[in-house]
Amino acid sequence: MSAEERVPFAVMAKPIGSLCNMRCSYCYYLGNDELNQRTESLRMTPEVLERFIRQYIEGSTGNVVPFTWHGGEPTLAGLDFFQQVVDLQKKYLPAGWECWNNIQTNGLLLDEQWCDFLAEHHFDVGLSIDGSRLVHDTYRLDAQGKPTYERVAAAAKRLMDRGIQPDLLCTVTSDSAKDPLCVYRGLRDLHTGWMQFIPIVRWAEDGSVTPDSVTPDGYGRFLRDIFAYWILNDLGRTQVQLFAEMMGVLAGNPPGLCWMAPECGRVLIVEKDGSVYSCDHFVDHDHLLGSIFDHTLSQFAVCPEQIRFGKSKCESLTQQCRECQWLPMCGGGCPKDRFSSSKDGESGQYFLCSGLETFFSYSVPKLRELMEMRRNGRTAKEIQDEFRRQERERWAHVGRNDLCPCGSGKKAKNCCWNRRP
Repeated sequence: MSAEERVPFAVMAKPIGSLCNMRCSYCYYLGNDELNQRTESLRMTPEVLERFIRQYIEGSTGNVVPFTWHGGEPTLAGLDFFQQVVDLQKKYLPAGWECWNNIQTNGLLLDEQWCDFLAEHHFDVGLSIDGSRLVHDTYRLDAQGKPTYERVAAAAKRLMDRGIQPDLLCTVTSDSAKDPLCVYRGLRDLHTGWMQFIPIVRWAEDGSVTPDSVTPDGYGRFLRDIFAYWILNDLGRTQVQLFAEMMGVLAGNPPGLCWMAPECGRVLIVEKDGSVYSCDHFVDHDHLLGSIFDHTLSQFAVCPEQIRFGKSKCESLTQQCRECQWLPMCGGGCPKDRFSSSKDGESGQYFLCSGLETFFSYSVPKLRELMEMRRNGRTAKEIQDEFRRQERERWAHVGRNDLCPCGSGKKAKNCCWNRRP
């Protein structure tokens, strides 16, 4: 392998393509799964699996190789499939190297046997759950149309009983954005310690966004309200991915999330037939790079098509984005959601831009202060006490009909009145 080919890249593998045992109404694969319609095999064949694992390990630049298993619902591939995964990883790992496995799952099949396997082989788990029971069971129904919240929450407990703390993956829809603290507390009270929020933005055939899509204003308020509660109550015991990533950027580190990064394209998708795509949100004919039977994964990571795909993220920024103080924090947003117009009427603006701008304006000064207090040795409790003191001072002379001190421009009674300290 040439030096040019040995560059860092990651892969998300879809061992059963987009097949799933749930019918989440906002899923971007529903009705758009050509691969599963044209291939006969339910899951990735042993030949494809072995070639994928060997190529990925051989193309890795470090001694820890991160495997992410995605779908659809990857547990539909079966326990025997993932036993093959573990065996093949051991077969091809050089001495002193190790694999890190992460499986993204809806949790419906995670019975005692599955959880025992995941714990034995040290899998990390991303568990999809939409916060409160009401919101979750509105959107996340099984293939028979039945609610799933209880089963997913039970899977979370089984994982925790075995020492696995799942990362809770929560979508943000127009409904969940109406009650952010209910969603947040629902996740927090599962006691896994980690959560992330994924905004739902879908484009309808008539050129509008779908009713379940979160609005920019709704997303900004959702994040702001959760942040305001988190920083006063849950420092040191609950991590929110976006807040942690923001602190990393403020500390001078490169973003760890692709949508926040200046460029994308370093996360390839391998489908069950061995075909390779540029990104999970662009599994289509225009972004098909080829097959692992024709080229290696490391070659795909640096091929001209993938380089152009990655660079197009920064090269297509609007002038509004280029001049925005928050660009280092958001990278212009995910290209799949750049279908709005900028303030100057330029096309290609990130749909959620104004919501993130509101959120960053509120949260970044507080994060800077939080980080400074940590550098000075302040404990989580001391930091929370200081922020509570500031909040009480901020609200000391605010009445119901005064402007809300959060900066929304609304009267306090119509904004944060019920959340004041």
